[in-house]
Amino acid sequence: MSTMAATSAKSAGMTKDERFVIFASSLGTVFEWYDFYLFGSLAGVIGAQFFGVIDPATGQPMFNQATRDIFALLAFAAGFIVRPFGAIVFGRVGDIVGRKYTFLVTILIMGLSTFIVGILPNAATIGIAAPIILIILRLLQGLALGGEYGGAATYVAEHSPHGKRGYYTSFIQTTATLGLFLSLLVILFTRSALGEPEFAKWGWRIPFLVSVVLLGISVWIRLRLNESPVFQKMKDEGKTSKAPLTEAFGNWSNAKLVLIALLGGVMGQGVVWYTGQFYALFFMQSILKVDGYTANLLIAWSLLLGTGFFIFWGALSDKVGRKPIILAGCLIAALTFFPIFRMITTNANPTLEKAIETVKVEVVSDPAQCGDLFNPVGTRVFTKPCDTARAYLAQSSVKYSTVSGPAGSPVKVMVNGKETPYVDAKTSNPAVLAAVQAAGYPKAGDAQIIKMAHPFDIFRSQVAAVIGLLFVLVLFVTMVYGPIAAMLVELFPTKIRYTSMSLPYHIGNGWFGGLLPATSFAIVASTGDIYAGLWYPIIFAAITVVIGIFFLPETKDVDISR
Repeated sequence: MSTMAATSAKSAGMTKDERFVIFASSLGTVFEWYDFYLFGSLAGVIGAQFFGVIDPATGQPMFNQATRDIFALLAFAAGFIVRPFGAIVFGRVGDIVGRKYTFLVTILIMGLSTFIVGILPNAATIGIAAPIILIILRLLQGLALGGEYGGAATYVAEHSPHGKRGYYTSFIQTTATLGLFLSLLVILFTRSALGEPEFAKWGWRIPFLVSVVLLGISVWIRLRLNESPVFQKMKDEGKTSKAPLTEAFGNWSNAKLVLIALLGGVMGQGVVWYTGQFYALFFMQSILKVDGYTANLLIAWSLLLGTGFFIFWGALSDKVGRKPIILAGCLIAALTFFPIFRMITTNANPTLEKAIETVKVEVVSDPAQCGDLFNPVGTRVFTKPCDTARAYLAQSSVKYSTVSGPAGSPVKVMVNGKETPYVDAKTSNPAVLAAVQAAGYPKAGDAQIIKMAHPFDIFRSQVAAVIGLLFVLVLFVTMVYGPIAAMLVELFPTKIRYTSMSLPYHIGNGWFGGLLPATSFAIVASTGDIYAGLWYPIIFAAITVVIGIFFLPETKDVDISR
């Protein structure tokens, strides 16, 4: 059955009230994800605006461009790191006060924080206060998102008829992808309308300011919702939890389920999701050197084609179960990530692929002078020539190996057996760059690197092939993510459901998933292999498959009114 057919068949049995519950919950969550992803999409611009603090003694920026970008990415990561704490705080409130009012509070915090970013003076105007306020706003966003998802998923599931929870909650699962898609569209439209200079100067604020309109719509719609009937019944009977945190995590029988949900379900789902959407985008831009406009359009098309499959897999999980679909998605992804990403390289940057296969680059150095390049948060500063040489090659997408040289010997860079003069410069090595390009590595703007002329330039074989491969990655995302909300809701009892399901979800997605792009690239840099970063999602997805097979219970037939 096609996705559209499955959707139409199911929609026929949905009541007007049920449709409104799903629409209201999903629309608000789309806007929250939109707010959350704006920051990541504009990290470079934000770094220049808010971390370009001027030193009053010299009149020069206190931080260089690379450091500003690092600070912006760290501020972005902060939103992921605090998500589990938001899950604890708002999960507790949701299990005591109710689902409806809790996710009204979270959307207000998210929307207002995003709007304030749009009007916040930059570092040139208010100095060091600008980045401090920005990071506080980012932390508030992460806390709010930590409370939003659990509330929306729980609310929809508790309104769903038995046998359709996977289908109904799958609409919530589309919201993260739709929020990302919406943020990309607004940014692309604003950039195209204003031009890059004006966008970088002030136009970047427009996507943040637009969020206040989305906030108003979301709050108006959510105010019309009633409390979840399952929770309201329990509240009327005086059976709600007085201490959700203690009951959820202090009681081993429930805490064990939280661990199983995390390690046997959400951990693998999180890394598959972030690989298929975010690392794929990062891989194309930072490693394959595809321009940002083209890379975002390619991802946007894959999301457009794949989003309906969240609903397909959610509906199918009502028939065959949540567990087999989620674990199958993790397993297939783990087995195919390497060939798929290699095929993306083949089509997106064939010159680079050929160079990786044919050009031999070695860094020859005294082993005592070579340190560990693992640097996921980007804060380490490398000073030894062996380290700066390898870091430069990694940033240039050059595959290299490290060869031990005599003790005390200077660093040499060998390209196909020929020594290249190496100047210990951290950001520019003209001789090395010229040598690797002469040997076959692509130059900037290489004609074979994929480039889209406009949003509908999708019918050329090169573009269609890359979109097709990205669509396969999105399909894996939909398999693991479509049924996960229903599974988490069904695992836990009503009185501590919000708290119990939110924590594993946000650890799995906020930590294992959200920190994946930076960690995977750190693995690439430290190994010299552009595909080595894929070991991160592959290992965690495989662990989830093993733990899930033996310990994760099937939940589709559970009575969630308990």
